Amino acid sequence: MEDTLSEPFDILEISRTGHGIILQPAKKQVIAEISLKILINNDEYASLLCLDQCQEDLAVGFLYSEGVIDSYNDIESISYNERLIAVIIKLRDNVCISRQESLRSVTSGCGRCFTYINPLKQDKYKIIKSNHSYPIGKILDIMSAFIQQSELYKDIGGVHSVLYYSDDFSVLNEDIGRHNCVDKITGILMKKGKLAQIADGIMFISGRVSSEIMTKIIRMGIPVLVSRSTPTAAAVKLAEKYNVTLLGYVRGGSGYIYTCPGRMTV
Repeated sequence: MEDTLSEPFDILEISRTGHGIILQPAKKQVIAEISLKILINNDEYASLLCLDQCQEDLAVGFLYSEGVIDSYNDIESISYNERLIAVIIKLRDNVCISRQESLRSVTSGCGRCFTYINPLKQDKYKIIKSNHSYPIGKILDIMSAFIQQSELYKDIGGVHSVLYYSDDFSVLNEDIGRHNCVDKITGILMKKGKLAQIADGIMFISGRVSSEIMTKIIRMGIPVLVSRSTPTAAAVKLAEKYNVTLLGYVRGGSGYIYTCPGRMTV
């Protein structure tokens, strides 16, 4: 099968030596992206910039994050059309979708740029009630192993990684957009019927935690989010409001707990 995740380019490689700067011809694989359309009931709902993989999972997870669907059973049929680069979805008759919500384009860097939860979807976001405890040492170990598992990043670069972890099962995904990774994992869990089983799990993310990422975590009902990078102020405020334990800069055996430290144990 043809590799659609990267493309080869002829480049010049720069290197500094004791004799100055050297330029040498080289070939390098560069991460590829597609503009994926999501069609709902024959209307285009959204266009997402993403990797050419797990297209149906991404669409399902995105629609769940948006509050369009609440379960995989809300979908009557779903298919991927390679020629159109589109996921085609037919919703069940009892699922309503607002015309005001369509059409949107979401870039590879969290492109909707809102820092609040849509008041029209407020009832779909619940305060996290999990009282499960998590050893900090275990979280540090999982983060270290998670970073090593990011094969596409190690081989090519240009992608983010997200891991959902629980003692029973885990799901890893890589994409050019960290929000895409979260949505793909959501879609995978929904298709497997496991979304209701994640209340005591942890989400690990390689990149920055924006407010959009946090809204997705809240929507899923995950109590702990761990980032190798930094959260934004809006993300911290959302975590506080919805009782999500947020850790940032977790790397090399250290990090910070920004919110709800009561779930953490030493």
